[in-house]
Amino acid sequence: MKDFQFKKKFGQNFLKDETIPTKIISASKIPADTLVIEIGPGAAALTQKLAEVATQVVAYEIDSSLEETLYEKLHSYSNVSLIFDDFLKRDLNCDLEGYQYQHLYVVANLPYYITTPILMKLIDSHILVDKIVIMVQEEVGDRFCARPATRDYGSITVFLNYYFKIRKLFSVNRNCFIPRPNVDSVILSLERRESILPVKNFSLFSQIVRDSFQYKRKNIRNNLKKYDLIKIEEVLSKFSFSLTSRAEEFPVEVFVEISNILSE
Repeated sequence: MKDFQFKKKFGQNFLKDETIPTKIISASKIPADTLVIEIGPGAAALTQKLAEVATQVVAYEIDSSLEETLYEKLHSYSNVSLIFDDFLKRDLNCDLEGYQYQHLYVVANLPYYITTPILMKLIDSHILVDKIVIMVQEEVGDRFCARPATRDYGSITVFLNYYFKIRKLFSVNRNCFIPRPNVDSVILSLERRESILPVKNFSLFSQIVRDSFQYKRKNIRNNLKKYDLIKIEEVLSKFSFSLTSRAEEFPVEVFVEISNILSE
């Protein structure tokens, strides 16, 4: 990889610290009979470790110039499938159609500039992912893990926490990469919730969440003024909030109940 030209447009930062992939594998706790999706294998530092513990690895790489390197490093692993394409454009259900597995994991060092679109792609594809273990920019990790009534809590926090239990596993210093990014990273675990709160109209739920955080400094009365405020106030009072409260104060179940009452 000495002469490799890193492409900023793909957010390429490859791990040079060989202990990090080992730590990721250990923290992921991948069970037997698991298919693992990896997005952005890069120089295969993590892919090789995944191939040693997973039944099957499907790795998506957008940069076709890495094809020779990846096939060279992974040719001895018969359980690795490489797809050279844009992950965001793939039909994941079609891609996974021919595989047999008991568990589905996503383990990846994600390109930071498309972290959220990748996660939303996984959610919108309706594939039953048991756990996602990803490396993300530290401040993004703070946002995903944020608790209500904190500065980092926002709409993406609500969406992800609706589906997953999220926790930080460990931090990764910026010096562990080549080229060196300007920020530190964190490894997150997103484990699918065993029971998900029932939502009557998911598109309305999504819109309510987005509208609630549209202007973070404004209260719910202002951000949701186009909806039935009487019904909204009914839900808020049940949780000891009011129309003067801000969206960042509400746990996920408040947004669920608001959308459900507005669906009636």
